[in-house]
Amino acid sequence: MGAAAAVKQLDGWTVTKVRDAIEKTFLFKDFNQAFGFMARVSLRAEQLDHHPEWFNVYNRVEVLLSTHDADGVTKLDLELAGFMDKIAKEMDHE
Repeated sequence: MGAAAAVKQLDGWTVTKVRDAIEKTFLFKDFNQAFGFMARVSLRAEQLDHHPEWFNVYNRVEVLLSTHDADGVTKLDLELAGFMDKIAKEMDHE
């Protein structure tokens, strides 16, 4: 699939400059909401056996998605990104 094709199907995701991957920063009201987002996403990631690279400070969660085995963005990344967007929207993130 590739990162460029993936971002065309997603809202607010961008192509990374380092490798074939997509990234997005989610902002929440506070740490509890950000951590809740990460907890919900982690359950889905386990189901998919596909885990994000992410970084959290207070209300910010920075996410990078790429499939290491494929050395680029795949359908799994697109599915997990879509799930993250859905959860964030439900939580009314900034």
